[in-house]
Amino acid sequence: MTHTMHPPPRRRPTVPPQGTQGVFTALLILAALIGVSFLIGWLLSGLAAQILPGAPAYTILIFTLLALLLLTPLTYRLFPWITNWFYLLPALVFILAFTVLPVVLTVNYAFTNYSGENSGNPDSASRTPATLSADRLTVTLPELTGQSLPEYLKCAAPTCAGGTVVLFDEEASVPHRQKIASVGTNTITLAAPVPDTVAVAQVTRINRFEYVGLANFREIFGKASRALWPVFLWTVVFAFSTIVINSLAGLILGILLYNKRLKGRNVYRTLLFLPWAVPAVISVQMWVALFNQQFGIVNKTLGLLGIAAVPWLGDPLWAKVSILLVNLWLGFPYMMTATISALSTINEDLYEAASIDGASRWQQITNITLPLLRTSFTPILLSGFAFNFNNFGIIYLLTAGGPAQEGRESTAQSTDILLSWGYNTAFVSSGGQNFALASAIALIIFFLTLAISLVNFRAAGVFEEARK
Repeated sequence: MTHTMHPPPRRRPTVPPQGTQGVFTALLILAALIGVSFLIGWLLSGLAAQILPGAPAYTILIFTLLALLLLTPLTYRLFPWITNWFYLLPALVFILAFTVLPVVLTVNYAFTNYSGENSGNPDSASRTPATLSADRLTVTLPELTGQSLPEYLKCAAPTCAGGTVVLFDEEASVPHRQKIASVGTNTITLAAPVPDTVAVAQVTRINRFEYVGLANFREIFGKASRALWPVFLWTVVFAFSTIVINSLAGLILGILLYNKRLKGRNVYRTLLFLPWAVPAVISVQMWVALFNQQFGIVNKTLGLLGIAAVPWLGDPLWAKVSILLVNLWLGFPYMMTATISALSTINEDLYEAASIDGASRWQQITNITLPLLRTSFTPILLSGFAFNFNNFGIIYLLTAGGPAQEGRESTAQSTDILLSWGYNTAFVSSGGQNFALASAIALIIFFLTLAISLVNFRAAGVFEEARK
């Protein structure tokens, strides 16, 4: 009797891919696991919303978590080596939820007309009385003056078929959405009967938002002379001037306070460090009071010296000067501390040798200190420029973007930087927060920041250092 020998079943490899390929493979598998889990959670939550209309919105998170728990063992069976990479799963979830998703939404909204007016929500200002027929399929409105029913509903098609109407009870507390089959002169035929639990007393439309292509970017560049270019120019000047002034002040104070022969230098360090220790919100509000044109201490002191009051926060030019001065107050302690830390790494023997050779103190600074500080200060200066390029806090707290300047957009005044312009467009613009336009501004800020950063890195030789 012969026995047929069957080869043993092939085992899945347990050795993970090596190197960069292994890292990207693991990340791709984990991202796919999260994506499939979210898709399942989204589908199940949609089904639950149809069965239970009152189901809370967070059910999508519950279903996604359950799907993730069920799919994780399956992923392990398919790729046994992935167990070494499961520690990245929480970090990947947070990155996708709080970094990737906002970026995707921002890019998406930049090509829509999403705003306070076009928000996808019921238009509470356009509610009108309505009655429901006995078969609960037809809604009758009073005659509309000046517009047809499709215009009132803002339908995409003349028949409004497939559109949505929102029904309210007498208290207008809970909106109920219904699909439209067709419309008449003042009647709306619904695609399905209204549930018996809904007592219809009012009706309104959905403020739909839709894709508009490059319209937002055309609007931005169409009024570039009144917003984009002056705001961009001031943003660059503000960031560059701040980093130059702050670094010079910090460098000088750091060199002076590092002198071991200076008596009481620790006391001076502590006092000069205080502006950085006090929260910026408090410091800036203090400076707002100090710079008050009528009652501020600064102008009071100038008055004693016979100098006319300066409109620190009321004139476009002086407001810019005020911002640079306050930012100097907030930023020089950091530069001073960085200088002192960098000086501690320089070998004292170099100075002793220079002194023996007859070099003066100034020659030691220019030939030893400054060249050796260049390596330490380059990344600090680059990061400082990038930070101040988007330093929204001081602009918002000190001037709120003002004062107003003739010929400029109301959302882009004399001291607004790109980020505050986007903020004003999204949240402060006269009653119609234009989130889509703000998203387009955010994309422009991203590309401008990227371009400036690349230029800075190339000028500083960062790429050459990385190749070495």
